[in-house]
Amino acid sequence: MLYRHGDVLVQRVETLPPAHPRPGAVLARGEVTGHSHRFRDPAQVQLYTAGPDTFVQVLADAADLIHEEHATIPLPRGTYRVWMQREYSPEAIRRVTD
Repeated sequence: MLYRHGDVLVQRVETLPPAHPRPGAVLARGEVTGHSHRFRDPAQVQLYTAGPDTFVQVLADAADLIHEEHATIPLPRGTYRVWMQREYSPEAIRRVTD
Protein backbone atom coordinates (compact mmCIF):
# COMPACT_ATOMS: atom_id res chain seq x y z
CA MET A 1 0.00 0.00 0.00
CA LEU A 2 1.38 3.42 -0.98
CA TYR A 3 0.05 6.76 0.27
CA ARG A 4 0.89 10.19 -1.15
CA HIS A 5 0.55 13.24 1.08
CA GLY A 6 1.71 16.15 -1.06
CA ASP A 7 5.44 15.58 -1.59
CA VAL A 8 5.63 12.89 1.12
CA LEU A 9 5.28 9.24 0.13
CA VAL A 10 4.42 6.58 2.71
CA GLN A 11 4.61 2.86 1.93
CA ARG A 12 3.58 0.01 4.20
CA VAL A 13 6.40 -2.46 4.86
CA GLU A 14 6.42 -5.85 6.54
CA THR A 15 9.14 -5.18 9.11
CA LEU A 16 11.16 -2.38 10.62
CA PRO A 17 14.86 -2.69 9.75
CA PRO A 18 17.49 -2.03 12.42
CA ALA A 19 16.73 1.61 13.27
CA HIS A 20 17.03 4.30 15.92
CA PRO A 21 13.96 5.92 17.51
CA ARG A 22 13.44 9.55 16.54
CA PRO A 23 11.50 11.99 18.73
CA GLY A 24 8.40 13.84 17.59
CA ALA A 25 5.66 13.25 15.05
CA VAL A 26 6.77 15.48 12.13
CA LEU A 27 7.65 13.64 8.93
CA ALA A 28 8.67 16.71 6.91
CA ARG A 29 8.57 20.49 7.04
CA GLY A 30 7.65 22.53 3.98
CA GLU A 31 10.55 24.72 2.88
CA VAL A 32 8.26 27.14 1.05
CA THR A 33 5.23 27.35 3.37
CA GLY A 34 6.69 26.33 6.72
CA HIS A 35 3.78 23.88 7.16
CA SER A 36 4.59 20.35 8.24
CA HIS A 37 3.45 16.84 7.39
CA ARG A 38 2.81 15.46 10.86
CA PHE A 39 0.66 13.13 12.90
CA ARG A 40 -2.20 14.71 14.81
CA ASP A 41 -1.52 12.71 17.99
CA PRO A 42 2.19 12.03 18.65
CA ALA A 43 1.28 9.31 21.17
CA GLN A 44 -0.11 7.16 18.32
CA VAL A 45 3.19 6.87 16.42
CA GLN A 46 6.90 6.23 16.81
CA LEU A 47 9.33 7.57 14.21
CA TYR A 48 12.65 5.88 13.38
CA THR A 49 15.72 6.54 11.27
CA ALA A 50 17.68 3.80 9.55
CA GLY A 51 20.59 5.39 7.71
CA PRO A 52 19.04 7.93 5.32
CA ASP A 53 15.57 6.36 5.61
CA THR A 54 12.67 7.34 7.85
CA PHE A 55 10.14 4.84 9.17
CA VAL A 56 7.01 5.21 11.28
CA GLN A 57 5.17 2.66 13.35
CA VAL A 58 1.50 3.40 13.89
CA LEU A 59 0.81 2.10 17.40
CA ALA A 60 -2.93 2.87 17.54
CA ASP A 61 -5.68 1.39 15.36
CA ALA A 62 -5.08 4.40 13.07
CA ALA A 63 -3.14 7.68 13.14
CA ASP A 64 -4.08 10.81 11.18
CA LEU A 65 -1.37 12.27 8.93
CA ILE A 66 -2.17 15.99 8.61
CA HIS A 67 -0.98 19.10 6.72
CA GLU A 68 -2.63 22.48 6.23
CA GLU A 69 -2.80 22.09 2.44
CA HIS A 70 -3.69 18.38 2.06
CA ALA A 71 -6.52 16.11 3.05
CA THR A 72 -5.98 14.09 6.22
CA ILE A 73 -4.87 10.49 5.65
CA PRO A 74 -5.67 7.95 8.38
CA LEU A 75 -2.88 5.36 8.39
CA PRO A 76 -3.86 1.98 9.85
CA ARG A 77 -1.76 0.24 12.49
CA GLY A 78 1.50 -1.00 10.98
CA THR A 79 5.01 -0.07 9.86
CA TYR A 80 5.73 2.36 7.03
CA ARG A 81 8.72 3.70 5.10
CA VAL A 82 8.60 7.44 4.43
CA TRP A 83 10.41 9.42 1.74
CA MET A 84 10.19 12.71 -0.10
CA GLN A 85 9.14 12.81 -3.74
CA ARG A 86 11.90 13.70 -6.21
CA GLU A 87 11.73 15.26 -9.64
CA TYR A 88 14.05 15.21 -12.60
CA SER A 89 15.37 18.26 -14.41
CA PRO A 90 18.31 18.40 -16.85
CA GLU A 91 20.37 20.10 -14.12
CA ALA A 92 19.77 17.56 -11.33
CA ILE A 93 17.43 15.18 -9.58
CA ARG A 94 16.00 17.20 -6.73
CA ARG A 95 13.49 16.96 -3.92
CA VAL A 96 10.04 18.33 -4.59
CA THR A 97 9.41 21.27 -2.23
CA ASP A 98 6.09 21.96 -0.58
